Amino acid sequence: MHEKDKVNEKSKQQQLENFKVNDSSQDMTTNQGLKISEDEFSLTAGERGPTLMEDFHFREKMTHFDHERIPERVVHARGFAVHGEFEAYESMEKYTKAKFLSEAGKKTPVFVRFSTVVGSRGSADTVRDVRGFATKFFTEEGNYDLVNNIHPVFFIQDGIKFPDIVHAIKPEPHNEIPQATAAHDTLWDFVANNQETANQIMFLMSPRGVPRSYRMVEGFSINTFRFVNKEGVARFIRLHWKPKLGVHSLVWDEAQKISGKDPDFHRRDIYDAIEMGNFVEYELGVQMIEEKDEFAFDFDILDATKFWPEEEVPVKIIGKMTLNQNVDNFFAETEQVAFHPGHVVPGIDFSNDPLLQGRLFSYTDTQLIRLGGPNFHEIPINRPVVQFYNNQRDGYHRQTINKGQVSYHRNSLANDTPTPISEDKGGYAHYQEKVEGKKVRQRSASFADHFSQAKIFWNSMSDPEKQHTIDAFSFEVGHVKDIKVRQQVVDMFANVDVSLATQIAQNIGVEPPKDGQVTTETKTFPSLSQLNTVKTAATRKVGVILNNAFNDKEVIDILHGLNAEGVIYEIVSEKQGKVKGTGGGDLMVNHTFTTTDPVLYDAIYIASGADQNTEFHKHTTYYLKEAYKHYKPIAASHDGMMFLEESNFTGNPGIVEGSGVTFVKNFTQAIAEHRHWNRKSV
Repeated sequence: MHEKDKVNEKSKQQQLENFKVNDSSQDMTTNQGLKISEDEFSLTAGERGPTLMEDFHFREKMTHFDHERIPERVVHARGFAVHGEFEAYESMEKYTKAKFLSEAGKKTPVFVRFSTVVGSRGSADTVRDVRGFATKFFTEEGNYDLVNNIHPVFFIQDGIKFPDIVHAIKPEPHNEIPQATAAHDTLWDFVANNQETANQIMFLMSPRGVPRSYRMVEGFSINTFRFVNKEGVARFIRLHWKPKLGVHSLVWDEAQKISGKDPDFHRRDIYDAIEMGNFVEYELGVQMIEEKDEFAFDFDILDATKFWPEEEVPVKIIGKMTLNQNVDNFFAETEQVAFHPGHVVPGIDFSNDPLLQGRLFSYTDTQLIRLGGPNFHEIPINRPVVQFYNNQRDGYHRQTINKGQVSYHRNSLANDTPTPISEDKGGYAHYQEKVEGKKVRQRSASFADHFSQAKIFWNSMSDPEKQHTIDAFSFEVGHVKDIKVRQQVVDMFANVDVSLATQIAQNIGVEPPKDGQVTTETKTFPSLSQLNTVKTAATRKVGVILNNAFNDKEVIDILHGLNAEGVIYEIVSEKQGKVKGTGGGDLMVNHTFTTTDPVLYDAIYIASGADQNTEFHKHTTYYLKEAYKHYKPIAASHDGMMFLEESNFTGNPGIVEGSGVTFVKNFTQAIAEHRHWNRKSV
C-alpha cells in the first residue's frame, strides 16, 4: 500500500474535508462562480413589467430547486446517519484475512445509517416496524458494508419474494393508506398465506418492534456469510452489533403518543446524545459455525427466517464501534449513502443463503435509479478512502478524470495496467466451494419448519413481553377489515402457541383455534428476552417538574448527583425563563408543560415548589399519571411528594421519595431498571 493510502480512524473525515464548503461570510455567486448583486427580484422590463428570459440567475436558481429531490428509497426511506470509528479488540487472522480485523487496537472509520423499513421519508420514528442498521467500513482494502436489521430474522427465505412482502406491507395501492404500519389487510393476508413469516412477525409484534432508541438496539446480519482465512479455511458466520446501553423498548401507548408529540424522536435522541458528547457504543460480535457442522442443527443455517441461538452458537465479541460525529449535511451524506451487502473485502465471503443471493443483485440495482447512474460510488460519502483503479468509464455524473488512451484489459499500450493481482498479494478471490445439482425452482425441506423458533421466542419472553405481543397482535390484526384474513392469522399462530392465538381471537372477534399447535418445542433462550439485557441509567433523560419557591440547595444537589451518574435532565414548568428557589438560586426552564410531554422522558422527578396554582397542579398530575401508566420511574422530593400521596402511588415499584445521596442512588437504580412492571394498575 502506498503511504498516501494508509487508513486510520480519521481517513474518511480528512477525505470529506475536500468536499465541504462553508458559505458563512462569503459573497454570493451563481453555480458558475459569478458574483451576483441581487437575489430577491427577478429581472423585469420595468418595475411592474414581465420577467425576462435572459435572467440566467433566476433560471439557474429555479431549475436547481425544481430538481433538488431524488427518489426516496423503496424501503428504509426514513433514516438517520452518524459517523464513527471501529476498533478491533484482537487479531482475527485465525478466522479471516480481513485486514481491518487483523490486529488489536486497529481503528477503521465507519458511517452508520439507522432506518425504519416501511414508512416514507416523512413518516414518524416510533412506529412498529423492523429497522435497518447499516454500517459502511472505510477499510484499507476498500469499502465493506455490513447491512443489518435490528431483528435476527427476516420475513422471507428467498429474494424472489422481496417485491411481494414489500408490496403487501406498504400502503395499499388503491388509496395509499395506511402509512408506516402493518395494521392493514394486505400485510396480514400475505402473512397468513406465506407462513415462513411467522418468526419475523413474532419479533415485530414483540417489544422489539418499538425500540426506545437507536442507541439501544441490536444489529443482526440475518444472512449467513463466511470468514475465510489466509489458509483458505472457511467458517459460516453471522455478525451482530451489541449496544453497550442494552436493548430497550417503548410501550405501545407511549410509542403512538410520541409519534404525534415528536415524530423525530429517534433522530433527535441520537443526534442530541452525540452533540452532548455521549458517544454511542456497540460491540461487534460474530457467531461462527465450522463447515463440517453445517447440518448439525435442528434448523438450516442458511435460512434467513431462523436465528442462530446464542446459547448454541456463542457470540464472540471482537471489537467496538463508537459513533461520535453527526453529519454536516443530511442530504449529501445520509440521503446519498449507498449500502450493498456485496461490498466485501478479502476474508469475507458469501453463502448460498437464497435471501442473500437476491440481495446481492437488488442493492446495486436500486442505486442506479435513485442516485442517477453507475457512478454513485464517486459521491463523497460513498467513496472508498483508497483510490480505485479500473477500466470503467463515463456515465452520468462521472467525476474521475482517467488519464491515458487505454480503457480495457488486456493491453500492451499501458503495460497491461491496471493489473489484477494474485490472492496472496491482496486480490479478492471467491471461496472455492464445490457446487453441483440440477436447475430447479424449489427449496430444501430443511427450510420447511416455520414455527419451532417462533415458539422458542415465545417461550423465552417474560410475562410483560408476552402481554405486549398479545396486545400488538390484537391492535394490528384488529385493523384488518376482512374477517376471513383475521381468522387465518389466528389459525396460523395457533401453530406457535394456542394460548396466544386464543387471546388474540377473543380480542378481534373471530373463532378461537380448533386445532392444537404443530410444535411442542419447550426450549427457552435467555438471550431472547430483553429482561436479561444490560441495564444502566447512563444517558437516560428525566423531566424535572419545578416551580418558583422550590428548595434550590437540595434540588440542585440532587440534579448534580444525577448528572454524575450520567443522567440527563430537563426542567419543565409553566412558563419559559427561570424558576427561583427559596435560597436565591435559580434554574433555567427548558420546556413548558405544553412544549414537551411525559412520553418524551425516561423518568419524571417532581421537585415542585410552594408557588403552585390550579394549572400547575393539573399538568403535574397529568405528567405523573402518564409516567406511572407507562411503568416509568417516578421520583419526588420536598413539596413534590404530595402528588404521590394524592395519586396513591406511594410504595409502588419504581416510586422514589426523599432527598440527599440515598435518594439519588435509589432514583438512579430505578431509572436503570427502565420499566417497573409489577405496579398496581391505575
